[in-house]
Amino acid sequence: MSGPVATDDAPAAPAALAPATGPVVELEPGRVTRVGSLPVRRVLPHRPRRTVGAWCFADHVGPVPVGEAGAVGIGPHPHMGLQTLTWVVAGALLHRDSLGSEQLIRPGQLNLMTAGHGVAHAEEDPGLDGGELHAVQLWVAQPEATRHGAPAFEHDADLPRFELPGARATVFVGACNGLESPARRDTEHVGVELVLERPGVLLPLRADDEHALVVLEGTVSVEGRAVEPGVLGYLGTGRSECRIDVADHARALLLGGVPFPEPVLMWWNFVARTRVEVSEARRQWSADDGRFGTVRSALERIDVGPPPWE
Repeated sequence: MSGPVATDDAPAAPAALAPATGPVVELEPGRVTRVGSLPVRRVLPHRPRRTVGAWCFADHVGPVPVGEAGAVGIGPHPHMGLQTLTWVVAGALLHRDSLGSEQLIRPGQLNLMTAGHGVAHAEEDPGLDGGELHAVQLWVAQPEATRHGAPAFEHDADLPRFELPGARATVFVGACNGLESPARRDTEHVGVELVLERPGVLLPLRADDEHALVVLEGTVSVEGRAVEPGVLGYLGTGRSECRIDVADHARALLLGGVPFPEPVLMWWNFVARTRVEVSEARRQWSADDGRFGTVRSALERIDVGPPPWE
């Protein structure tokens, strides 16, 4: 369910938003858009917030009925300068990329693709009839030190899990509550799925990080402010712990990390620093000159016209 990012989400110019200098609870509504045939709630990026730590994109899909096999899918498309993380709550997706990777992902597992200088992938319906799809696509901005590097792909099915009163947690990237995910990370960032029951949980955090909540099911409350699906609950910095209250069952992602120090420019499926980089990458994908490779997929290759500054 990757992208694309449009100027409705973030201005077509490099910029960085200074994080809060302490704890806050800011409710930042996303927008509903479509990726292929799927309606999605996009809560990051949006004006003016582009990043939470190195996290720079969050699309929440479903739950939607899948219907017959082959009903959903995103054809081959390019990425650069980022990592894609696919997290499935219900259903399944099949990942194919230009490295030759072919990987089915199910709930509780992680697909992580590092784009570096350039890679292409497709996300397909694995051909299972019926059911529903409920998933999240996340992007992480790569720092200058790695964003021009070689692409890579990994699948992590055995992720660390812990329980606290009121919550079951899965650490899919980074470290939380003394447990660390095996997934690659190029910056200090963390991602945790929280399955919450009444009355909620007191969750330990890193005070140096900024954090946000992406709610997938139900409603959660922080300091009396309700966060629902389709809204980014930005929590600022300076929290060594956070009380998350629920009146009933809920599911949410905690995203956090050291505030990203580099200005980023996001357009279409690219995370870059300059317009020149984006224009050249788009031209190379359209020319199929080999930079992004070839994906063995029956789905149609996706292309796009020039960016708005051309």
